[in-house]
Amino acid sequence: MKLDPTKMKDWQIAEAAEATLRPAKDLAAELGLLEDEWDAYGKHLAKVDVTKVLKRVGAGRKGKYVDVTAITPTALGEGKTTTTLGLVEGLGKLGKKVIGCVRQPSGGPTFNIKGSAAGGGLAQVVPLTSLSLGLTGDIDAITNANNLAMVALNSRMQHERNHDDAWLAERGLKRLDVDPERIQFRWAMDFCAQGLRDVEIGRGGKLDGYTCKSGFYITVASEVMAILAMSSDLKDLRERLGKIIVAYTKSGAPVTTHDLEVDGAMCALLVNAVKPTLMQSLEGQPMFVHAGPFANIAIGQNSVVADKLACALGDYVVTESGFASDMGYEKFWNIKCRCSGLKPDAVVLVATVRALKAHGGAPAVKAGLPLDPAYTHENLDLLRKGCDNLLAHVDIIRRSGVQPVVCLNAFYTDTPAERDLVKEIAEKAGARFAVSDHWLKGGDGALELANAVIAACDDTNEFAFLCDLDEPLKDRIEKQVKEVYGGDGVDYEPLALEKLARFQADPEIARLPICVAKTQYSLSHDPKLLGRPKGWRMPVKDVLVYKGAGLVVPVAGEIKLMPGTSASPAYRRIDVDVETGHVHGLF
Repeated sequence: MKLDPTKMKDWQIAEAAEATLRPAKDLAAELGLLEDEWDAYGKHLAKVDVTKVLKRVGAGRKGKYVDVTAITPTALGEGKTTTTLGLVEGLGKLGKKVIGCVRQPSGGPTFNIKGSAAGGGLAQVVPLTSLSLGLTGDIDAITNANNLAMVALNSRMQHERNHDDAWLAERGLKRLDVDPERIQFRWAMDFCAQGLRDVEIGRGGKLDGYTCKSGFYITVASEVMAILAMSSDLKDLRERLGKIIVAYTKSGAPVTTHDLEVDGAMCALLVNAVKPTLMQSLEGQPMFVHAGPFANIAIGQNSVVADKLACALGDYVVTESGFASDMGYEKFWNIKCRCSGLKPDAVVLVATVRALKAHGGAPAVKAGLPLDPAYTHENLDLLRKGCDNLLAHVDIIRRSGVQPVVCLNAFYTDTPAERDLVKEIAEKAGARFAVSDHWLKGGDGALELANAVIAACDDTNEFAFLCDLDEPLKDRIEKQVKEVYGGDGVDYEPLALEKLARFQADPEIARLPICVAKTQYSLSHDPKLLGRPKGWRMPVKDVLVYKGAGLVVPVAGEIKLMPGTSASPAYRRIDVDVETGHVHGLF
């Protein structure tokens, strides 16, 4: 059956391709995995034991390491995952032993606006239904581990309220004296449930828990998810889980999951989740899917262990960072690469004519509504103005010491003149350039991009971190705002200043990397400031510490750790063929 993206939905393409998918055992054999190094989950999925593999083959890097990032997106996204898959397929067409690494989709976007982030057209991770609907259970395990910590905290607070020290001592407990006004942790759910952002729990009698304010964040924004993404192995995961600060005592001392004696049980829930899932592209290249933190409110990367595993096994490794380069790539550069010890050989910057026109002043792109004619008809003036945003992201990547490959993700509405203009501007800025038509043609449509990336991998780069971790936290935040986002400085609210002073006084926290939470729709904190905004300052209203993940998180502007569900969510179009059991409507 010929797969035609112009006539088929993504889920139809994925369903039609299932008959030709390679068994997981064939993928494992191609990668050189031994039988005791992986476990099958059905015919097409497998969990890989990274510790066993790296102990046998060594943890050193064999393959060229390529990161895929993007310009500032519209609400529809710009096809970064699709481009990642297209590049994997294109390198495969050229005979390269290539492995892709992407995040597991969150249930929030899958059932809301953006879809399952599996790629699209002829550049997808498959099987789509498994990927989109829970995969091998990692996100459920993370949700449960997170919520077990909250169960332990609330239960402990109830018992300390209801009983004296002697009663606690009989049960091997020491009074923690948690301050109910300083609870740092929240419950988790992997849906966009705005009604659960702020809640009150424990209402009822003295046996119904401790009454206090609480709330939920989406699982992929949780510290437990960040820990999974950054852990090097099960031992590291176990140690990080015990460092999570869930609350503070009335005297100001931190209360950790270790203090609650729940960290071991949390780790028990994550024993299988620490192993990446082996999947494949539509053209049969191996893909490691692991972890799924958002990039606007978390680190936005698939796991360190997946990348290290792929780099030890493949000749080329293509990994993806969430959202734009000011978000995902900045965190890849300054957080993930510190943690993994890996440095990129090349960076792909994905752009679309559609997004560049939006940054040039075209009417806003709104999910679920028809595009304005400005996006489907040639308009070189809008495009030229919007390329200021492209150049800002080129500069961000160059600031890391790497010259990017600009990839124009092809849309059928692009005109030759529009493509030529983007090429002219990108190459004038010193970047390599390629047009890729992977959505329509798969690997055959990505050959220009694949060849550009191969050439870029042979270039000499001078990759270096933005800051030294010995620099004060405030100085590092200021430097990031000025040198990455292009702002004039930072304005702190009193709460943020108080916390920064406290964190700076703690030698362990003071040296943690910075992970800014801000909007993905602008280089600034304000989603309305498109293009390459000038003359703005970033407001920081709060600063969080994720001690287990090893992050200090400045919160810029009005960022919600629990997204909301739109008026026209994807779940309205997802259903099941009750005769075959096949799911349709995923995208």
